[in-house]
Amino acid sequence: MSSHSIKWEVDENGLVIFTPKEFSFSENLRYLSRSANECLYEISDQKITRALSIENERLLLEISAVSDKFLTIRFLGNHEPGNHQVKAGAAATIHDWFDLGTNLAPFYEMARKDPLLHQPASQFFGLRVLGIPDLFEALAWGILGQQINLAYAYTLKRRFVEKYGDYLEYRGKKFWLFPTPEKIAGLSIEDLADLKMTVKKCEYLIDVARKMTNGELAKADLLNAGDMKAAEKMLTGIRGIGPWTAHYVLMRCLRFPSAFPIDDVGLHNSIKGILGTSKKPSKEEILKYSAAWENWESYATFYLWRFLY
Repeated sequence: MSSHSIKWEVDENGLVIFTPKEFSFSENLRYLSRSANECLYEISDQKITRALSIENERLLLEISAVSDKFLTIRFLGNHEPGNHQVKAGAAATIHDWFDLGTNLAPFYEMARKDPLLHQPASQFFGLRVLGIPDLFEALAWGILGQQINLAYAYTLKRRFVEKYGDYLEYRGKKFWLFPTPEKIAGLSIEDLADLKMTVKKCEYLIDVARKMTNGELAKADLLNAGDMKAAEKMLTGIRGIGPWTAHYVLMRCLRFPSAFPIDDVGLHNSIKGILGTSKKPSKEEILKYSAAWENWESYATFYLWRFLY
């Protein structure tokens, strides 16, 4: 899997970020629009508006694309970045969010001949694994989503964000930032009670926030773990982080291409749907199908999930 550096420039309205060949803004927008209850960005008129915190500066961005060759970033309200470093940080975050550093040509080449992937790969061509660059947000979203349906997970996320996150206001609307680990580390389980989630989830969230705040857990450490197995082991050593949550974070935040939540129910349902069978595939069957996906497991999973929702 090849990566290249961020290609971007400043223009009179904000920033321009150049996108790779296999990129479709509308396909990614469709994915991002799948829940009406999303609280961290808003989509209207083919534009995404979201707040970001870069280098302790808060920015409100509007992301659009006249063509699939580049993204246009405008800064809204009184939230123009103070210096080049903050602009570079904003460009890097958007670049990571859309996974623009990955060359998808080999994935599509492989998927074209794959019995499970050829249909989703052609149907959703240009879709990227939309990331969650912030480690605390990725872990929290993984914890919130455990053993509940997606719709309820979004409800829990909104309650959590609107109670403990900060926001920027623009034209009478609030644009939320995900709560910081520092904010959550100081809370008790009782503080989280009115969010209506299990006591265990409250414990896990506070525990992760404390580990990140006291320096026991950091994105850089996971990325420098040596390989994916070592990073997975570090994650599953944390209370409340099982293999599924670990692989979700390895895939969406840490960008390990071979992250593979093989026990995921959605993945099983998607395979069942594509094959038109009445029973879910066994682990052995999935391993047989996925043998051809080496180093593309995370993209294969994401495209199969997209087939479902």
